[in-house]
Amino acid sequence: MPHHRSSPGIPQLRTAYRLLRRVSTLTALGYFVLFLVLSGYAPGFLGRHISGGLTAGLLLGLCQLPVTLAAIAVYEWTAQRTVDPLAAAIRHQAAQRPPNSRRYTDGAAR
Repeated sequence: MPHHRSSPGIPQLRTAYRLLRRVSTLTALGYFVLFLVLSGYAPGFLGRHISGGLTAGLLLGLCQLPVTLAAIAVYEWTAQRTVDPLAAAIRHQAAQRPPNSRRYTDGAAR
């Protein structure tokens, strides 16, 4: 078994990163899918005029960029609070080990 899988903290790091990745991806893609579903099943709603030449569909389409940027900002903020400290702790623990006990993914000590 490769050494990195048995290192303490690796499962927590993977879980934190996986959760972060899923939430961010689902936020950005969820909004886009909502827009597509509304386009397919509620064209009357998207065609409503809000103001001047602005329709609800155009407004929702224009909001895609801020939603995506917000998902990126939340991703970075959450990563700095959850994933980065775990990675730093694992990096610190690895640096504290004697050099001959360090193993890499191929199982060989270098």
